[in-house]
Amino acid sequence: MAHHDQRVRKTTVTLADGRELIYFGAVPERPADYPDRRQLDRVQVHSQARRDQLLGEWVIVAGHRQDRTFQPVTSQCPLCPTTADSLTEIPAPDYEVVVFENRFPTLGATDPDDGREGDQDGLLVCRPARGRCEVVCFSPVHTASFADLTPDHAATVMTAWADRSAELAAQAGVEQVYCFENRGEEIGVTLSHPHGQIYAYPYITPRTDRVLQSCASYRRRTGRNLFDDLLAAEQADLRRIVLQGRHWTAFVPYAAHWPYEVHLYPRRRVPGLAELADEARAEFCELYLDLLRRFDRLFGRPAPYISAWHQAPVHYGGDEFALHLELFTIRRAPGKLKYLAGSESGMGAFANDVVPEAAAERLRQLG
Repeated sequence: MAHHDQRVRKTTVTLADGRELIYFGAVPERPADYPDRRQLDRVQVHSQARRDQLLGEWVIVAGHRQDRTFQPVTSQCPLCPTTADSLTEIPAPDYEVVVFENRFPTLGATDPDDGREGDQDGLLVCRPARGRCEVVCFSPVHTASFADLTPDHAATVMTAWADRSAELAAQAGVEQVYCFENRGEEIGVTLSHPHGQIYAYPYITPRTDRVLQSCASYRRRTGRNLFDDLLAAEQADLRRIVLQGRHWTAFVPYAAHWPYEVHLYPRRRVPGLAELADEARAEFCELYLDLLRRFDRLFGRPAPYISAWHQAPVHYGGDEFALHLELFTIRRAPGKLKYLAGSESGMGAFANDVVPEAAAERLRQLG
């Protein structure tokens, strides 16, 4: 595992209810001067992982999350810095990037009895949903978005992602770490402040499991790596390439699921964020900011999007899996969203109304 980027200051404090908060970057100068002054009870997480035997995957049941904060007014935003009038999740009056344990986490069962019910020997299998959920605040500015960051500020976010990925992967029971951002009310975000999340799962996610099965079968058939060959095929075709740098290639995949979907791959395959070289990290920030701004120009207003880092699982598949970022919007035309309708939601069978080559051409024009 790579070490923490020593050029970015990292300071850890404890919130009033015992949760961990980490400042990354330039401010605050002395975090201990800003204690969390709220009166908070300790977080109780009642999460179960239940096994779907037909699909062979785990489903999290987290009934305690129904009461989580939902679209508060700006003055009550829990992700803004603390002020004289408002005590928030971040005790300091300013920050660059902050990561803290989610107050309403999906994962992180604190009660060992949460996994005890069920027919453990047969088909009704469950266990406590251990793991961890963290929130990443990209900026103290409530009205900003990731696309508004400078490359240097984005690099601090990159450092936080890589640092947390390595630290969480080292925790007992964690099988996979996932860094992601949901942006826009259309996506279903409950807080509009610029932020993302990190999940440390106690199992390998269904999607990654399927990808690794495809990689294994391709390896058996050809003796080659599927990610390497797919990237080479896109680079040879050129029609779906949106951006290329010395270290990264951004392209609309040949079989894109979403109206506007771009995958960003480093040219040198690595399993996770912690293994990225410094030059590749720096170039990613430039290309990614460019890409986000193109997405916002697609329809003349901020694009609702999901941005997802796909990393190899902690204990398995690191020699085959390729770190990459997948960015997609659910907006297919001005005023029109792609909803997951009967075919997609009911059968997992996708249909895309936008031809991938046309999507790539449009994104190239918006540069």
